[in-house]
Amino acid sequence: MKPFIVKPEIRWSDLDPNFHVLHSKYYDFGAYSRMAFLVEHGFTAQVMQQLHIGPILFREECLFKKELNFGDSISINLEISKTTSNYARWSMRHEIYRNGDILAAIINIDGAWMDTEKRKLTAAPAMIAAIFEGAPKTADFQIIIK
Repeated sequence: MKPFIVKPEIRWSDLDPNFHVLHSKYYDFGAYSRMAFLVEHGFTAQVMQQLHIGPILFREECLFKKELNFGDSISINLEISKTTSNYARWSMRHEIYRNGDILAAIINIDGAWMDTEKRKLTAAPAMIAAIFEGAPKTADFQIIIK
């Protein structure tokens, strides 16, 4: 599977008083990566509105390994680590690298799809199933029976 990687820039406004990247910005980088992945595969905000579906998160954790500083180049990957067979619930992992090869953080998330009209969890539409089937997977990827 082809890796999915985004390379956002660190902005001055991303820094905390210690002049390294504020902890909450790591989560923003992960969210940016997920939305960039969906949009690149045609699942835009407009499509979500038309289908009355959106992603929700149950858990999001970041393991901080190394500082990110203004001027560092960063890359963020996206891999699916778990999913139910119908893609209704899923887990993803992002690794954030600094300057090409230094692992700065690992973000793990658990999510699902929500029907935005009924405000209830729902199965993934066929379009999402196709996107997730072709998405990069972690080495320990598993399908969860539910």
